[in-house]
Amino acid sequence: MRVLLVKTSSLGDVVHTLPALTDAARALPGIQFDWVVEEGFAEIPAWHPAVAQVIPVAIRRWRQHPLRALRSGEWQRFKARLREARYDLVIDAQGLLKSAWLTRYAPAPVAGLDRDSAREPVAARFYDRRYSVGREQHALERVRQLFAQALGYPAADTVADYGLDRSQLAAPSDQPYLLFLHGTTWPSKHWPERYWRELAERMSEFGWAIRLPWGNADEKARAERIAAGLPSVSVLPRLNLGGIAKVVAGARACVAVDTGLGHLAAALDVPSISLYGPTLPGRVGAYGRSQVHLCAPGPNAGKGDRHKPCFDELPPERVASELKALLRSSETT
Repeated sequence: MRVLLVKTSSLGDVVHTLPALTDAARALPGIQFDWVVEEGFAEIPAWHPAVAQVIPVAIRRWRQHPLRALRSGEWQRFKARLREARYDLVIDAQGLLKSAWLTRYAPAPVAGLDRDSAREPVAARFYDRRYSVGREQHALERVRQLFAQALGYPAADTVADYGLDRSQLAAPSDQPYLLFLHGTTWPSKHWPERYWRELAERMSEFGWAIRLPWGNADEKARAERIAAGLPSVSVLPRLNLGGIAKVVAGARACVAVDTGLGHLAAALDVPSISLYGPTLPGRVGAYGRSQVHLCAPGPNAGKGDRHKPCFDELPPERVASELKALLRSSETT
C-alpha cells in the first residue's frame, strides 16, 4: 500500500506525526509513505523507515515571491510530481486550508479530519473521507487516531514510538554534555537570559559541559552572553537542521523553552526539561519518556499571549534541581 502524507509544518507538528507512521507500519506490513513537507524540515521524514520519498514544498517561500515561483517552474514541477505518482490514499494530517489545497493534485481518495476536528473546518470540504478525532488530547495522539481510522486498523494504546534511531543520528563527542535550547519565537516564551546564565553557572559547577545552539544573530548574541567567562560552556557554530539533530541526539539531557527543537529532543528520547509560560503542555508539549514539564505559575501563564512575560516565578534553582534529578534518573534506567 502506498500513501501520500501531507504534513508540511511546523517542526513540532512534523515530529508529532512520526509515531503514526510507526503504528501504521506495524499494523500494515509493507506500507510505504511519501511525505509532502516544507523544504526546511525535509530531513526529518527521511529518518523514518516507513517513508519512501520526501516531497519538499516551499509554501512559505512561494507566498513571499509568487511570481518567482511560477516563472521558475517550481510550482509546476511540484504539481506534476504529485500527479504522476499512483497512491492508494492521501492523508492530510495538517487540517488546514493550505494543506488541503495540496491534496487536490494527487489522483487518489483524500482522508482527513471532519469539520469539527480540523484546525480549519473549511479544510474538510476537500476530503473524500472525514474522521472525527477529539480535540481534548495531545496533538500527537490525534494524528495516531486519524491514521488508524483512515487506514483501517485499531488505534494503538502503546507508548508513542517515533521510529528514530538516536544512536545512528548522534554525533560522536569526547565528553558528555547538556544542551540548552534557549531560542524560540514568541517574546513571552523566552526564559529570562539571566536565568539561563545562572543555570549555566550552576551546572558548570557540577562539572557539566554545556552547548548552546543558535539560529539567528539575536540568538547567537544571547548564547555568547550566557557563555561569557565560563570555560565549560560553548557556543556552537551555526548548524542546519541535520547538524543540530546530531547535537540533540548526542546530549545527555536538554533544557528547552517551548520550541520545535524541544519536540525533536523528545522524539530522540533525550531526557529533557521543558519550560512553559504562555503555553501549556497538555495538547502540544514535548511528548515521550523522560520528559519533565515545568510550567510558570505567574498571572500571565497559560494565557497564550505572545508578549507578556510570565517566567519570573520559575527560577533557575528549581530548574537546576529538576535537571539534576532527571540526570540521576536517566543513569539508573
